[in-house]
Amino acid sequence: MSAELSTTPLDTWHRENGARMVPFAGYEMPIQYTSIVAEHQACRNHAALFDVSHMGRIRFDGEDSERLLDHLLTRKVTGMPLGRVRYGLICNADGGVLDDVLVSHLETPSQKRFHLLVVNASNRRKILKWLTPHVADFPHVTVTDRTELTAMIAVQGPKAIDVCKRLFRFDPSRLKYYRATITDQFDKPVILSRTGYTGEDGFELIVRAEEAARIWENVLLAGRDEGFTAAGLGARDTLRMEAAMPLYGHELDETIDPISAGLSFACNLEDRSFIGDQALREIAARVPQQTRIGLIPDGKRPAREGCEVHSAEGNAIGRITSGGPSPTLGHPIAMARVETSHANDDTFQIDIRGKIITARRAEMPFYKRA
Repeated sequence: MSAELSTTPLDTWHRENGARMVPFAGYEMPIQYTSIVAEHQACRNHAALFDVSHMGRIRFDGEDSERLLDHLLTRKVTGMPLGRVRYGLICNADGGVLDDVLVSHLETPSQKRFHLLVVNASNRRKILKWLTPHVADFPHVTVTDRTELTAMIAVQGPKAIDVCKRLFRFDPSRLKYYRATITDQFDKPVILSRTGYTGEDGFELIVRAEEAARIWENVLLAGRDEGFTAAGLGARDTLRMEAAMPLYGHELDETIDPISAGLSFACNLEDRSFIGDQALREIAARVPQQTRIGLIPDGKRPAREGCEVHSAEGNAIGRITSGGPSPTLGHPIAMARVETSHANDDTFQIDIRGKIITARRAEMPFYKRA
């Protein structure tokens, strides 16, 4: 193993249980245990556990923390109710996306309130460095990187909530979607949020690093008779593609604004001042040059990231940002950034390694749970 790669608190468990480990965002992570398709289907039909401890967890304490975050995020944080979780973006002055994040407003058992920012693994150090000069303007705010001290576990699938009711002092079914609370699992503190990245119902847990393996095994044991299984990054990617959820570095980066990425809902532009707000107002006032769309290629050959997209007449109009087989639907799917003037076309052509494949436009998400 390269000395440059970090490991999560669940690394030993992964290796002892046959995971195929790969480098990802500076970590060694499990990409699969059995097969990607089997783990994908387990999540869709039962429930799957994902180690997402590589995601960054940054805590904000202090009376001005909500004002600081309101200045940094495209989503309104000031006045955010206790227990609420919001999806938002951090942009540069030009409106390009530095990261897409989740922000939570939480309260400890001792009634101390704080905000928690979950950022992408590949962007954690970048965001921490970028935060430094902005935090200096808010001397009453303390920012703490909690990533190495904690683990994060996603439990996703139609049986996730019901099976795990008995594991926590707080009943997870009482949480509405995009809500969070601090509870405990056998007297060990757990941040419990009804969020996920698969298109299924479920929740995500943030626990102390030294308690991660025990809690992971407790959840697996509780769901053993209901088909619970561990799943790797491979299934997580196919699941999020079916749900048409953007992935940083694919559908988002510093050259892409959230409006053209189809994330206008996560930009609260009225009566607010935040970094990139003026650029986003200007972008929102005109038709973006490019738009994210869904495509279904003909045949069984998947279109991967970087494949060129042509109009029906054969003119180059964009590129695939994510693509692959859909285990749920039984055929390939893809997301692409194309010229907005062609976004409502019915048919397209995709150049897959020199072979032209016809594709049709599809509504997103490709899959939506009942």
